Amino acid sequence: MADVVLKTDNLCKSFGALKASSNVSLDLRAGEIHALIGPNGAGKSTLIKQIAGNFAPDSGTVELLGRDVTALDTVARARMGLGRTFQISALAMDYTVLQNAVLGALGGQGRVFRFFRNVMEDPALLEVACDALERVGLTDDAHRRTADLSHGQRRQLEVAVALTLKPKLFLMDEPMAGLGADGSHRLTGFLDGLREQAPILLVEHDMDAVFALADRISVLVYGQIIATGTAAEIRANAEVRRAYLGEDAAA
Repeated sequence: MADVVLKTDNLCKSFGALKASSNVSLDLRAGEIHALIGPNGAGKSTLIKQIAGNFAPDSGTVELLGRDVTALDTVARARMGLGRTFQISALAMDYTVLQNAVLGALGGQGRVFRFFRNVMEDPALLEVACDALERVGLTDDAHRRTADLSHGQRRQLEVAVALTLKPKLFLMDEPMAGLGADGSHRLTGFLDGLREQAPILLVEHDMDAVFALADRISVLVYGQIIATGTAAEIRANAEVRRAYLGEDAAA
């Protein structure tokens, strides 16, 4: 088995009578994309927030790189190498592409700035930021205002910002959201190569992208993992088809 970089063990989280996570156990291995799918309200966002450190589980554990991080906050987990992108963009839209990347590099060093101009003249920060932009193919757009980028380019910039933190893995929450067919196709190709830099736990509703990218897929329904397997195994799973994919998914 490839090295496990992320592992959850019997995570449970309830909100009143609602069990958002019920004994959820999964792992992410080096070099892979592991997709997490399920219907709306299945508990995917709650699970991601427990992994990222936004929510503390009621019980169970989260391990990152073999270390129990259940009690650590989001900042500590990020500094250990957990990179996260969001369904709703967290970028500074009025800043340039380069400025957003520099801010990521600044945060990765745990530094606070007072004068933005001075930060933009820091050679070490600029080197980290420019390297990240080159890796995602945005070097030529470095001085464009982020608001002027296409939706897909903003997704790539989010990854670049995460790369400035030198992540050991990515959590990606619906990166295809809002993209058309062409944008989804381009981003799928980009993510396919990204797994070599850091494995990805991918939450996504675009099933074409999921089946094209995922080495393994876990299906979450009513807070429980009902199946984990390859794309072929998930397509052929009768319980998954009934609960989520539809009876014609295996055709």
